[in-house]
Amino acid sequence: MPGGRADKAEKMISSEPRDPAIRVILLPRDTNKHGTIFGGVILSYIDLAGAAAVSRVTAQRIVTVAIKEVVFHAPVLVGEAVSFYTEVTRVGNTSVTVHVDVESMRGDKRVAVTEADITFVCVDKDGKPVPVELIKHN
Repeated sequence: MPGGRADKAEKMISSEPRDPAIRVILLPRDTNKHGTIFGGVILSYIDLAGAAAVSRVTAQRIVTVAIKEVVFHAPVLVGEAVSFYTEVTRVGNTSVTVHVDVESMRGDKRVAVTEADITFVCVDKDGKPVPVELIKHN
């Protein structure tokens, strides 16, 4: 469908081999009334994938403070393997921002589902923001 969602979804997929932060198979319990996967389920996995990416940057307690606009380009169907690819895009004084790309395997095709930018803040035991302490990688 020229100019439609299918074209946009196909353009968003990277041809580079990547390892996902997480990969899940979505089940019938995750469906909405239309028989596709509920967007909130995908949002929760986006948040988990982002947190996994932050855990490679810092071992501190983090909280999600913002998820920028999420637009669903294609539905996810029951039984599809959904991959959540992450990239840390910014480390601030107290925050870490992660970009998450979501792709679903539909047969032998990869379908771009959505993407999001998530900001996490490092906090102390009282929930107050604290400076990011980077993990030293050898």
